[in-house]
Amino acid sequence: MREILVNVTPRETRAALIENGSAQELYIERTSRRGIVGNLYKGRVSRVLPGMQAAFIDIGLERTAFLHAGDIASAVPPEAEGGQPPSADITGLVQPGQDILVQVLKDPLGTKGARLTTFVSLPSRFLVYMPLGRGVGVSARIEEEETRERYRALVRELAASSGGEGGYIVRTAAQRAPPEALRADMLYLARLWEHVRQECLRSATGTLVHADLPLGARMLRDELGPDVRRVLIDSADECERMRQFAAAFMPEAIERVEHYAGARPLFELHGVEEEIARALDRQVQLKSGGTIVIDQTESMTTADVNTGGFVGTRNAEDTVFRTNLEAAVAIARQLRLRNLGGIIIIDFIDMQDAAHREQLLVTLQEALSADRAQTQIAPGAPLGLVALTRKRTRESLEHLLCEPCPTCQGRGFVRSVETICHEIYREALRQSAQFPVRELLILAHAEVIERLLDEEAAVLADLEQQVGKPIRLQAEALHSIEQFDVVLA
Repeated sequence: MREILVNVTPRETRAALIENGSAQELYIERTSRRGIVGNLYKGRVSRVLPGMQAAFIDIGLERTAFLHAGDIASAVPPEAEGGQPPSADITGLVQPGQDILVQVLKDPLGTKGARLTTFVSLPSRFLVYMPLGRGVGVSARIEEEETRERYRALVRELAASSGGEGGYIVRTAAQRAPPEALRADMLYLARLWEHVRQECLRSATGTLVHADLPLGARMLRDELGPDVRRVLIDSADECERMRQFAAAFMPEAIERVEHYAGARPLFELHGVEEEIARALDRQVQLKSGGTIVIDQTESMTTADVNTGGFVGTRNAEDTVFRTNLEAAVAIARQLRLRNLGGIIIIDFIDMQDAAHREQLLVTLQEALSADRAQTQIAPGAPLGLVALTRKRTRESLEHLLCEPCPTCQGRGFVRSVETICHEIYREALRQSAQFPVRELLILAHAEVIERLLDEEAAVLADLEQQVGKPIRLQAEALHSIEQFDVVLA
C-alpha cells in the first residue's frame, strides 16, 4: 500500500510518495521558484532559427523559451494520428513577432530555457484532453489489451455524443471510473479549454494564461489511486483545501485525506528527512555492504556499482551477481527519488555468466516499471555498461536543493595546498622583478600559511634571499584554499 505525505511551511510545500514504508518520490514547490510545467502562456516569437528548426519564444520569463518545429501543432498533417510525423520547415510555421499560445513541457534547467509545445494538453482526474489532437490513447499502465480497447471505444462514444473536437488520453485512474464520471470530465475540460481561449484573447503578450494546480491538489489528481491508503497533511488550512478539491473531483476518496496534528514533524516521523539527506550524497549504501556512487553532470548521470564490504559466501561470480541485482533495484529507486533524467549510464560489476547478465537486465526493467516517468534501456551498450534514458521534465533534487560550491564553483575539487604554495612563489618572483618593493606581504588561507612556515620554510627562506627583500605572511580567514594575494609594500 502507498501513502502520500504533504508538509507545508510558509514558503515551501513538500510531498512524498511512500511505498512499502519508504519514500519513492519527492516533490518540492517553493513560492520563489514554483515549477511551470503544464502552464499555458501567450508568447511572442523573438527569433526563428532555420538551422536548428526551432524558435525562441518570449513568455515573460528571465530566459526565452525553446520551441522545436516538431512541437508545433500546425506541423502535423490532418491525416496524422498517434505520434508526431516529421515536422515541416520552421520558417513556414512561425514568424518573428507572431503571438502564439504555448504550454511548458520542461522547466528551465540550469542555463537552458523552458521547453515549449503548442500541442496543448489539459489533464483532469480521469482524462487528458488535447484540443488540437485526434483519436483516443490509453495509459501504458493499463496493460490488458481488452481493457484498453474497451476504454477507447467508450471515450470515442462519449466524445461523439458531446460533439466536441480534439483527442483524449485515458489515465490510469479511470480504470474504476463509471461512464458518468468520464462524461463529467469531458464537460469540465471543454469548459476549461474555452476559458483558456478567451483568456488568451484578452491577455497581453508574455503573460500567464492558465496555471496548473498547486502541489497538494496535483498529488490528489495524479497519485490518489485505489492503492493509496491515506493522504496526511500537516497543515489544517491546506488539508481543508485538498478535501474541498477531493469533494469536487473524487468524493469517494475524501475520507482518506487526513490532517496530521502530531507533535513530531510529519516527514521526520516517516523517515523522509533522512531519505532527502541521503539522496543528496554521492554514495548509496546497499544492505549487503556494496555501494553505488552516483554523479550528476551536465550531459549525463553515471552510477558506478562496487562490492564494497560484501565478500559473499560462495564464489566471486555469485557475489558480483547478488550485488548487481540489489544495485539494479536501488538505482531504479534513486532515479525516482532524486528525479534524475536524461542519459543515465550504469557501470555494473563485470559478470562472466551470460544468464546472469540477462537476469540483471530483466531485474532492472522490472524495477523501472514502477516509475511514472518514461524510461528506456538502450540495447547493446559497449564495455558491459547499461545505458538508459529517463524523461526529464523538472529539476533534479540536487539542482533544486543545492547550489555550486562557492570554493570550487561546482568542479568538485580544489587545487592542493602545495600547488598554491608554488603559485605564490611564482607570483612573488614575478612582482618583485617588475616593481621596486621594500617587502612582500603574502595573504592566504591559514592552511597555506601553515605549510609555508612548516614544510616549505626552507623554500621560503630561499625565496626571500632570491628577491632580496623580507617576506611577511598573514592568514586571511575569508580566503579559500585557492585564494591568495601578494601585496607590495
